[in-house]
Amino acid sequence: MKLSVLVCLILMLVFGYGCARNGPSQPASGPVPDPVKINGLTLVAPPRPFSTNPILPVQAVGANWIAVVPYAFTRPGEPMVWYNGKRGQWWGERPEGVLETIRLAHEAGVQVMLKPQIYVPRSWTGSLNFDTAEDWASWEQGYERYILEMARLADTCSVGLFCIGTEFRMSVARRPAFWKSLITKVRQVYRGKLVYSANWDDWEQVPFWPELDYIGLSGYFPLIQAATPQVDSLKAAWEPICQRLRTFSRKHQRPVLFTEFGYLSVDHCGWRNWELEAVVREKEVNEQAQANCLEALLATFQPEPWWAGGFVWKWFPELRGHEGYPERDYTPQGKAGEAILCKWYGG
Repeated sequence: MKLSVLVCLILMLVFGYGCARNGPSQPASGPVPDPVKINGLTLVAPPRPFSTNPILPVQAVGANWIAVVPYAFTRPGEPMVWYNGKRGQWWGERPEGVLETIRLAHEAGVQVMLKPQIYVPRSWTGSLNFDTAEDWASWEQGYERYILEMARLADTCSVGLFCIGTEFRMSVARRPAFWKSLITKVRQVYRGKLVYSANWDDWEQVPFWPELDYIGLSGYFPLIQAATPQVDSLKAAWEPICQRLRTFSRKHQRPVLFTEFGYLSVDHCGWRNWELEAVVREKEVNEQAQANCLEALLATFQPEPWWAGGFVWKWFPELRGHEGYPERDYTPQGKAGEAILCKWYGG
């Protein structure tokens, strides 16, 4: 279902809130780091409506932001973007679920990043590629429609931050003009701040940071291969990465935001977590490894004024929606890592 302005207005009336801002937004003219860090959690959309308020546990760990992720889908090789806002998707990804999540967050004083993402079954957005200009144009038309619908929804709900895309390595490299045009169009309908989420290994190749308010990236840098990496070793591994990001932030006059960061709670999670995902059920549970990784990251970056903060991947309302192994998943809920978040987020 396409979310039209009419539907958005109806949902506004149903849920009782809206937006009174006027005029297109403009990118920041320099690094304007907020003295209050973005201490964020990525809230996983639940399959059914909330039975309890999901924001209370968010506040308990001291988080002041959540990321809301309404997924759309692209099948490998098919130049289409599919977003069904009525059926076929979990409640939390549909417009009514997104709106209710935002309402509950704002009611509690928690800010929101709306982060519409593309899911590519058995693949990755960074590998998304097409052979012809016609196929690229077809996919881009669908993606633009989806993103502008989400941007209008974000503006209607006074969402503070909107992410225009996540880890589109091939698309950004081959079709940069599309992304610059998309940013212009989003700013015409959305008045908040904008970010793009680059991958951990290609953020230096993104050509449109000057058009955005943050340098955004997924912070899944491989650091240490040990089963239980120690905090001091992890911090030493972070130091050259931190220096590169600091220099890049100064060069582009933009604060850096980790649009995602996190670790599986298993052995070797300080290395390549995306490789561990395929065999995670076979890995030994290791809460301390996850906690050490979170401690090292936050101890390294929270004191840096150019680092705006980040969003932990991920947090399950009522632990619903996980794939059956929450004890090994990225969530720190109920684990040693939760205490680390409380320490750094102020919970």
